[in-house]
Amino acid sequence: MDQALLRAGRALRVVLLLVLAALFLIPFYLLLRNGLATEQDITSPQWTFFPAELQWSNIGELFDDPAVPMARSLLNSALIAVATTLGTLLLASLAGYGLARIPYRYADQVFYAILGTLMVPAAVTFVPSFVLVSSLGWVSTLRGLIVPTLFSAFAAFIFRQYFLGFPKELEDAARVDGLGYWRTYWRIVVPNSRPVFAAVGTIVFIGAWNSFLWPLVIGQDRDAWTVQVALSTLTTAQVINLHELFLAAVVSILPLLLVFLLFQRWIVAGVERSGIDD
Repeated sequence: MDQALLRAGRALRVVLLLVLAALFLIPFYLLLRNGLATEQDITSPQWTFFPAELQWSNIGELFDDPAVPMARSLLNSALIAVATTLGTLLLASLAGYGLARIPYRYADQVFYAILGTLMVPAAVTFVPSFVLVSSLGWVSTLRGLIVPTLFSAFAAFIFRQYFLGFPKELEDAARVDGLGYWRTYWRIVVPNSRPVFAAVGTIVFIGAWNSFLWPLVIGQDRDAWTVQVALSTLTTAQVINLHELFLAAVVSILPLLLVFLLFQRWIVAGVERSGIDD
């Protein structure tokens, strides 16, 4: 009897997981199906699982559309996301390591001040940030899109929590060998902190890739558009090509899926080792 109940419970869990997986995949199926269909197939009242003939030429049409520089937008998004991720990892990890390990009288006050910035709504700092970037002449430049977003108080908090639990024996051994704080951080701490770097980097990359409002305001020239701005242009055009819109959404999602699949095991490991619940 117990074995029968155990098998029934396992079967129920498998069925539940399959149902949840199907619900999760439905949006991706719709994007791919409509992206490779004609306008008639998309708007037809007779629904088919896939069109009789997949329109692979829609991919070339999307990248050849003179109204939306999709290739340039993808390149801009990649540059911004990678630069933002690397800059945030460097600045936030240095801040977190300094707050966790370097003796300083006002370290706790500085830490609380950093945490306080998390409570300030982004809308409050948006206009001052734009005025500053505009006064520097960085509108429609990669500098204006990247530099104001480099520091993350949340990332600094994660790194501080992680470094508080970092084995001090490794750092003590490095100091015995004559290494200072900087070389200890670079040679000992960073190589042994890959999970938290990968987890925070993945989160920052996804956030930078999906950012819309700041690139929309700063990237005023077509050459400075990101993929999210390009997508919004497709929805506000006088004539909306539905298959281009769906296909552009697929193209914009693929890099995020790739990054997530590559680093998904590090995300959980990094958060678990960060000591957030301490």
